[in-house]
Amino acid sequence: MFYTFFQYNWQVRDEWLEWCKQLSEEELIKERIGGVGNILNTFLHIIDVEYSWIRAIQEKEDIAIDFSSFSTIDEVQSLSETYRNEIEAFLTNESIGNRNAIVTAPWMEGEFTKEEILHHIIAHEIHHIGQLSVWAREMGRKPVSANVIFRGLF
Repeated sequence: MFYTFFQYNWQVRDEWLEWCKQLSEEELIKERIGGVGNILNTFLHIIDVEYSWIRAIQEKEDIAIDFSSFSTIDEVQSLSETYRNEIEAFLTNESIGNRNAIVTAPWMEGEFTKEEILHHIIAHEIHHIGQLSVWAREMGRKPVSANVIFRGLF
């Protein structure tokens, strides 16, 4: 079930990234209330959180994204696809193993189960996609559908 909701998030993310191609660079980096301050950085944050937590589950070193290195949606989309390939390989080809196994992350105090982290990753992206929907409406534009139905996932 986890993989299905990762697929859902990736489909919606791809649709949002395509949607963003109609926006000017100015709109992408315009400071906004909520999210991570602007549209471009919100996408980078979504991607960073997903990748960092998956690497923590795998007991791999965190690779922080330098947000200042990205200025276009195409660059963000490329990063998303690169990281997704790695994450998808982990979720489909490798055993997640014991979902109750404890994971720690160098950027946060505490211990978490793999299952808790996977749920967090999924919910985190859905939360930020809601923020993008609010911003789209504030711009007078129709947001991408967040509907799970009709996506061919089940």
